Amino acid sequence: MTTNNTGVYRRCGCTRPSGRRWGSACPRLADPKHGSWYYTAQPATPDGHGRRVRRGGYRTAAAACKARALLLTPGQAGRAWTVARWLQHWLDVLPGQVRPSTLDCYRHHITTYLIPHLGAITLSALTVGQVQDMFTAIAACGDCGRPVTANTLHRIRATLRRALNIAIRDQLLSTNPARAVVLPRPVRHRPIPWTDNRIAAWRDHGERPVVAVWTPVLLARFLAVVRDDPLFVLWWLVALRGLRRAEVCGLRWVDLDLIGRSLTVCRQVYTRHRRWYIGPVKTPSGERSVALDSATIALLRWHRGRQDKRRRVMGAGWRGGDWIFTQADGRPIRPDWLTHRFTHLVTMSGLPPIRFHDLRHGAGSLTLTAGYDVKIVQDLLGHASYAFTADTYALVLPDLALQAAEQTAHLILAALAEVRPPT
Repeated sequence: MTTNNTGVYRRCGCTRPSGRRWGSACPRLADPKHGSWYYTAQPATPDGHGRRVRRGGYRTAAAACKARALLLTPGQAGRAWTVARWLQHWLDVLPGQVRPSTLDCYRHHITTYLIPHLGAITLSALTVGQVQDMFTAIAACGDCGRPVTANTLHRIRATLRRALNIAIRDQLLSTNPARAVVLPRPVRHRPIPWTDNRIAAWRDHGERPVVAVWTPVLLARFLAVVRDDPLFVLWWLVALRGLRRAEVCGLRWVDLDLIGRSLTVCRQVYTRHRRWYIGPVKTPSGERSVALDSATIALLRWHRGRQDKRRRVMGAGWRGGDWIFTQADGRPIRPDWLTHRFTHLVTMSGLPPIRFHDLRHGAGSLTLTAGYDVKIVQDLLGHASYAFTADTYALVLPDLALQAAEQTAHLILAALAEVRPPT
């Protein structure tokens, strides 16, 4: 039985042979794990008009009943909802709809910023001015003594906007006060190459770019330093092909086509509450096929042979599966540990510092320097937008910029040579 007299029922998205959906009549609903729970209700709105509401995606009937009861509680449809209560309710129904890491980010914004500043205000009384005052206070007070960046302010507003949009959908609000808030424009730091002058300034005064990339010579020096590191092939692969750290940790041997010389990126490893999990890649465009050169293929073959030997030596002590890059016992590598390891190796090498993610920026810049189009870089890095890739790599490695400058000057000099002086 998938429906009951409380307005709560279960249904799924399966289709009949005719193409129409089964809905709540699907025979597979006999399996308790199949489908999800929905509720229907007609809450009263502040203007006295009601509209039938149907909401779904709940994992259990109890969760759907709770959400329906909250919506229909007398006096709650608008005025009795405080911002704090609504935000908490919104968090309660989100699991399963967003990534766990996204849910954690929403929860941090709500508990750290939104509820302390806006929680006591009733939902229907929330104004643009109150939201604007909150962001002014956040920017002035900072976070644990550190200034809050414009990017963080925009992410906090995105959390509030999404929560209030659901309140509008459920007829608890008519407009979203977070939409009209004016925030400082976020700063996008483009990758800047480590030139000799910048290296000298860093060594003398500690001055460094926010986002920096190594030139080919500096990258070659780093790879020479880490040649004997157990993860040398990982550093090589990320530096040349620009995989995200979570993506490279989630690679399995089944994803590698040694004959076709390609690598399929389709999953990632992420950590939550000090435990690691396997999930889909960051965005749909992040699921991609990455072409590999013959040198990288040779390194991966060598890495696999070394891993197979270690697996045989460890026997039952090998706790991993099909992962390409692993811890000593075969388990996947945690992305946060990978960052710490990379930072240690960079410090040990004495090279000008970059972040692990800057290896990805470096791969994009190197590809442009090799003469390939921005579209190739977009596909390589798995960016959703061509414009984002073009804007991010507006500043590329100096060799390419120097070549463009020489060719531009050559055009003008050639034109000047054809101009005859006046007689």
